Amino acid sequence: MRHCSVQVRGLLTREELDRYNGLIEVGSYLEDQNQYDLAYVVQKEIDLLILPGIERLKEKGRARDRATAEYLESLRDDEDDSEEDEEAGTSL
Repeated sequence: MRHCSVQVRGLLTREELDRYNGLIEVGSYLEDQNQYDLAYVVQKEIDLLILPGIERLKEKGRARDRATAEYLESLRDDEDDSEEDEEAGTSL
């Protein structure tokens, strides 16, 4: 069975995580019994189950990128303001 990343598991709801753990257990048992055709079906269900967690992780990344862009923009604005203050002070 292929596990999802720790980051994705951390963003699953309790209900999703409980179901994920149960499916992993069933899938591992099926693999131990060489029932790979059935384990494949379980793996597909796991892949569908983790999609909301993947989307939550992507959104966290987008939010972090937006925050970084806003921070860099504020640094540029502060730099522009200080340059304008210097130019105003030398013309007096």
